[in-house]
Amino acid sequence: MCSLKGGFFIMQTYAYGYPRLGRKREYKQSIEGYWGGKVSEEELWQQIHRLQEDMLSAYKRFVDGFPEGEITLYDHMLDTAITVGLYQVNSLDEYYGLCRGGNALELTKWFNTNYHYLVPDFSAVDEPAFKLNPSRYGKIPRTQGEGIPYLIGPFTFLKLAKGVGKEKFSEHLRLLGDLYCEVIRDLGEVHMDEPAFVTDVSLGEIEAIKEVYGLMGECGDINLFTYYDSVDFLRDLYRLPVKSIGLDFVNGRMNYRNIKKYGFPGDKILVAGLVNGRNVWRTNIKDAVNVLRDLSQSAENIMVSNAAPLYHLPETTEDENLDPRLLDKLAFAWERLKEIQLISRLYGGQEVGGWWSPPDFTVNKKVRERVRNLKEEDFMRSVPYHRRAGIQKEMLDLPMFPTATIGSFPQTPDVRKMRADYKAGRITWEGYKTFIRDKISEVIRIQEELGLDVLVHGEFERSDMVEFFAEQLEGIASTKKGWIISYGTRCYRPPIIYGDISRPKSMTIREISLAQSMTEKPVKGMVTGPVTIIAWSFVREDIPVHEVAYQISLCLQDEIRDYEGAGIRIVQIDEPAFREKAPLKKRDWGGYFDWAIKSFRLSSISKPETQIHTHMCYSEFGDIIDRIIEMAFDVISIEA
Repeated sequence: MCSLKGGFFIMQTYAYGYPRLGRKREYKQSIEGYWGGKVSEEELWQQIHRLQEDMLSAYKRFVDGFPEGEITLYDHMLDTAITVGLYQVNSLDEYYGLCRGGNALELTKWFNTNYHYLVPDFSAVDEPAFKLNPSRYGKIPRTQGEGIPYLIGPFTFLKLAKGVGKEKFSEHLRLLGDLYCEVIRDLGEVHMDEPAFVTDVSLGEIEAIKEVYGLMGECGDINLFTYYDSVDFLRDLYRLPVKSIGLDFVNGRMNYRNIKKYGFPGDKILVAGLVNGRNVWRTNIKDAVNVLRDLSQSAENIMVSNAAPLYHLPETTEDENLDPRLLDKLAFAWERLKEIQLISRLYGGQEVGGWWSPPDFTVNKKVRERVRNLKEEDFMRSVPYHRRAGIQKEMLDLPMFPTATIGSFPQTPDVRKMRADYKAGRITWEGYKTFIRDKISEVIRIQEELGLDVLVHGEFERSDMVEFFAEQLEGIASTKKGWIISYGTRCYRPPIIYGDISRPKSMTIREISLAQSMTEKPVKGMVTGPVTIIAWSFVREDIPVHEVAYQISLCLQDEIRDYEGAGIRIVQIDEPAFREKAPLKKRDWGGYFDWAIKSFRLSSISKPETQIHTHMCYSEFGDIIDRIIEMAFDVISIEA
């Protein structure tokens, strides 16, 4: 879709998913302030409305169209579950009771991202009586006419819920569609997120989608958005009675090929996702415009947009103090809006600045050579498990059913305050080191009193299980204010992998050795695995991801060798993101699991008497247990 401005044809623009956290993390502070009794309910609502206004203001500055009502008190899936009557919530405390505490819903990964959602549970419901619940805690946008009301689509909501049997899925979806019709009819036009359309969708599910959208399409205008991958049933999607279809052309390369093959219907708008919503490298504007011009040969009506929601990015690069050479190559959410505007103007023929240039990443020739010289045998431990198990049993002399914890102990207020004071220069390194030593001593004593057999040091010196290692490895940068939400109010700062990765010195040996000196029982060395470091970072794109993984693995292998030299006999390589990072379509699993398994094996190369543990959590592991077995660890702990 184009409009004439100043003598130039300007491609219309659309953006969605802008971060709700706030530049000073106001979202986190206001909600947690309410939990702590420092913020009233009215003050919390006022802050939520201010944050939504900030989101709308950002959109209005750069793009023509955008959703309204993307803000949530905690989680969109919970909001939707309340709206459709699965949960009855009559107060803010009841709402947050489903988010935290004894009645909290299960938390799991949102597709293959590090964002998490609360899982609606139909297990206790024989026949759901979907009924529109106009609670202020649900997901019915109060439109002010500035944007298009935002909804999670019924297919995605039901597909990601728990306890919906296959035999009743289509029936539940149809009933849900009746309720959505009420909402759409009242609002007139909606933005409908259906990322589950890019998963492995069965023929039966496609028929159910066609039925429910046929029903909803009669109730108002639907702007349908898919992202994270390509849609396999694109021609069926074309037949749905929707106003526009948003497709991801960054993470869903097959979308582009299929449009070139099948064309695009003239009665619909193609919302082309051309700027990356999941990584931070600046868009090659020239290439994006060329893709847009190519798409225009197959689609009559096009709008420029982002590929995937922008909440996977920090808000802006403006407050960062990174090396200017790196900073110049980055684009966070605010800058993505600028890029969308830039693409539309350049498409229309305007002369614009801000040309993209290829990033000149840091190259470490020794690291490159070490990876290049890897052979298949370098990914295998020299002694098979059945022999290692016997050696380790004799060396460790543990009981038949040994006990241990996963690793980290609570980051209590005193720990967080002391770390902040040290980073701000209010206490000396010696003072901070003494504090950490005392915390380690305390946690060793507690574990010994409890009678645990394998101990941990508590990880009090670590701010985040990925950031801690990123700060000590070369080729990875840490941001100052690059916060994104992981779930609810929990936020973290993903590191930026920009160059070849090396380990200048040991990263964890000081604290682990200190803990081991305080007890006769074995203390686990703790490192974060290569897949998780990649999954929870923004990763360079100029070399294959498996090469990045192997670079990290070699650093961890060297760390484990230092453990062995210090007499540490057990090492845990944490891989909570092992399942999360898997592609959404099972047909793409082969390539991913090949490098993911090999990177873990490369990390774990060690003496046969060194017992290698791993830990996984926050995901469903039943369908990949055969892949997990190939990782060649000695002990695994899986969250149940």
